[in-house]
Amino acid sequence: MNPTRLFVLSALAKRGAMYGHQIRRDARVDRAELWSDVRPGSLYGALHRLEGEGLVRALRTEQEGNMPARTVYEITTEGRRELHVLQTEAFEEVQFRPDPVDLALATGSDVDEATLRGYLVDRKRALSARLSQLDHLHDRAWPDQTVADDLVVEHARLRLRAELEWHEMVIDQLGKLTAATETQEIGR
Repeated sequence: MNPTRLFVLSALAKRGAMYGHQIRRDARVDRAELWSDVRPGSLYGALHRLEGEGLVRALRTEQEGNMPARTVYEITTEGRRELHVLQTEAFEEVQFRPDPVDLALATGSDVDEATLRGYLVDRKRALSARLSQLDHLHDRAWPDQTVADDLVVEHARLRLRAELEWHEMVIDQLGKLTAATETQEIGR
């Protein structure tokens, strides 16, 4: 399931014909990068690919004054079918990607405790900053905010809180982790 395709097709189905900058602005206003894999900069390329596949079509090109010309797109009937398929895939797909930190932790027997602690504290700081952004987003309504938007942001907040809790647990057990690693290496 491609989240960018889902985002673009959903935006056009929900809001009607738009040009790329409007879709990009909506992604920024909705803070899509905080709760999804959608990156506002990838939307223009997605629009062109979707047009090439017949899922969206260019309606017209507009130009105001000295502004660059912009193409207004609408979703096609085939695009609506694709949107339905993508939504179904998104609801049916349970995805929890492995975090590379787990692999690094499992294979990092050569990393000393202080360095490992530094990495984990830095990760915790980055996760806390992201949670802070989501908390701020949760506290401030944005244009056209829906109950679904609130639920999506809360889902991301809960996942980040769980990550922070796990990081704290690992930091608390670093002494045991490094002692176990040293014992294994002595036995070799």
